[in-house]
Amino acid sequence: MPERPTARWLRYVDEQTAQLQAGTLREPEEAWALSDFPSSLITSTDAALSDFERRLVQIDPESDAAVLAAVQQVVLALNAVNEDPASPTYDTDGREDLCGYIDEALTSAGVDVPALAARHGLQPWEITDRWRDW
Repeated sequence: MPERPTARWLRYVDEQTAQLQAGTLREPEEAWALSDFPSSLITSTDAALSDFERRLVQIDPESDAAVLAAVQQVVLALNAVNEDPASPTYDTDGREDLCGYIDEALTSAGVDVPALAARHGLQPWEITDRWRDW
């Protein structure tokens, strides 16, 4: 499986926390990752992606219905995370990270994403659009 966006987000948070402590970032506002990626958002997103990965290893990558059901499940889980009033919503970069990850995870699981999309009259980047609110 590809690296989850949450691992990268956590690295940003750790790096900026260290920079704040070292004094190389003087203002807390400069540590954008601390506000964009609070631990609750990272933890909830990571749980949704973990469930997606578990589901992908159990499905037939040739079954459009099974693949799309897995995509629907992860997108709906990410919608719930995004709608949590206690956390910020996914920003543009976060949304792109998540869509890229879903595509890479599907490919890693043996799914021909362009062919799947074409069979459903979609472009590959539109696979999540039917269910996505973020």
